Amino acid sequence: MAKEKKLVESITSREEDFAQWYTDVVREAKLCDYSGVKGCLNYLPNGYAIWENIQADLDRRFKETGVQNVYLPVLIPESLLQREKDHIEGFAPEVAWVTHGGLEPLQERFCIRPTSETLFCDHWSKTVQSHRDLPKVWNQWCSVLRWEKTTRPFLRSREFLWQEGHTIHATYEEAEERTITMLNVYKDFVQDDLAIPLVTGRKTESEKFAGAQDTYTIEALMHDGKALQSGTSHFFGNTFADAFDIKYADKNNELHSVYETSWGLSTRIIGAIIMVHGDDSGLVLPPRIAPIQTRVIPVAQHKEGVLDKATELMNSLKAAGYRVGIDDSDKGPGWKFSEQEMLGIPTRIEIGPKDIENNQVVVVRRDTREKIIVSMDEIETKLGDILETIQKDMFDRAKAFLDSHISSATTIEEMNEKFNTNRGFIKAMWCGEEACEEEIKAATGGATSRCIPEEQECLSDKCVFCGKPAKHMVYWGKAY
Repeated sequence: MAKEKKLVESITSREEDFAQWYTDVVREAKLCDYSGVKGCLNYLPNGYAIWENIQADLDRRFKETGVQNVYLPVLIPESLLQREKDHIEGFAPEVAWVTHGGLEPLQERFCIRPTSETLFCDHWSKTVQSHRDLPKVWNQWCSVLRWEKTTRPFLRSREFLWQEGHTIHATYEEAEERTITMLNVYKDFVQDDLAIPLVTGRKTESEKFAGAQDTYTIEALMHDGKALQSGTSHFFGNTFADAFDIKYADKNNELHSVYETSWGLSTRIIGAIIMVHGDDSGLVLPPRIAPIQTRVIPVAQHKEGVLDKATELMNSLKAAGYRVGIDDSDKGPGWKFSEQEMLGIPTRIEIGPKDIENNQVVVVRRDTREKIIVSMDEIETKLGDILETIQKDMFDRAKAFLDSHISSATTIEEMNEKFNTNRGFIKAMWCGEEACEEEIKAATGGATSRCIPEEQECLSDKCVFCGKPAKHMVYWGKAY
C-alpha cells in the first residue's frame, strides 16, 4: 500500500503511543465517552451501532443452536449470592450494593448483578422437576456492573453490555458438549464476521471463572502485542446445581443433579476490533459488521445533477441490500474523505460530473485506499465483491500478524528475550502447578497463561520455569 499523507492529524501514531492512539480513535470516531458516573460509559450512536450488529449476528447464531432469550432482574439478594461460596469470593471486590429503597434502609442488601448464575439457578430450583423440563438453554442480553478500579473505554468499564448464556442439562456429556458448542460459536463469529484470528483453549485453574470446573476462552492479539480475552464459555458441572439443590426426576422417578454451563461475550470485543484493524487514520471496520458499508460522496455537488445522481445511487444500493449512507454536507471532499476514514466505513463511492459523464463511479477501499473504477451498470454487483475481498484481506493480514507474533521458548531466559523482541504470544511447557505459574508471571513482568490449547505440542519434557516434568503446552502473553 502506497504511503499517503495522513488526513486526520488529531490521532497519535500507533507506534508513538499505542494507548493514546486508542483513546484518540475512540474519541474522534465518536464511539463513546465517559458519563457523569465515574468508570461508566455513554455509548454514542457510532459505537452502539457496531454493538447492535454484533448482537444481531450473534443472536442469530445462538438461536440456530437452540438458544432462547430471557431477561432476569438486575438485583440479586445477598443471601442468594452467598449460596455459592467460590462464586461470591471471586466477585466480592467488584460487587456494588443497594442498601436503601427510597428513604428506607433495606432489611437485606441487594447487589447489582455482576453476572447472573445465582438468579438463573434460583429460578430453576423452583421450576425444574422432571427430565421433561430439560435442557434449559437460555441467554439474556443485558448490562452488568463490576466496580473496577481502573477503567478504559470498551476494554474495562464498571457497567458494560454483554450477553450471558446459562444452560442446565441432564448429563455431564450434554453440558460439556454445550460448553464447546458455544466456544465454537464465538470462534466462528469473531473470525468470520470480525476478521479477527484467534488462539483458543482451556484456562488454567487460577485463570478460570469463579465457581467453574472448566473455562474455555478465545484469545485475540492486539497490534501492540497484548492479548485480549474476547469471549469465554464455562462448564460448571454440579457446582451451582448442588448449591441451589436443582434436581430432576428421571424416567424411573430417581432424583439427579443437573449439569450447568455459562458463556458470555461483551462490548470489550469492540476494543478488539479497534486494536486489531485500526490504523493511524482511525477505525477500519470489517464490512460484515460495519453499520455503514459504503458512503456515497458527491464531488462538486454544487454542479447540476451531481447530488441527484448521488442520491439515486444511494437509494439503488440500499434497495440491493447494502448498508449505505451519503455525505451531502457543504464540507469539502477532503474533509468528507477524512471523516469516512476516521469512522472506518469500509468503502466510499466518489461520484462527480466526469464520473456521471462516463457512467462510472470510483470505489475507494478503506483498508488499502485502493481506487477502483466501476461502471454504474455494475456497481450493485461489484460492490459486494469488493466488500467480500476487503473482509477476507483484513482477516488474512491479521492472521499473518498473529502468526508472526507467536514464538516458542524452552527456558525462562528465552521467554523473556522473546517477549522483549517479538511482542505477542509465547508457547512454552508448564508443570501444571499454580505456584510455578505465579513465578512465571513475576519473572516475565506480568505474562499470564492465556490458554491450554486442545492441540498440544511437545516443545520440551520440562517446565519452562521450574524444570519439573511438563504437563501442558500453554500460550503465555501479556494481556489487557
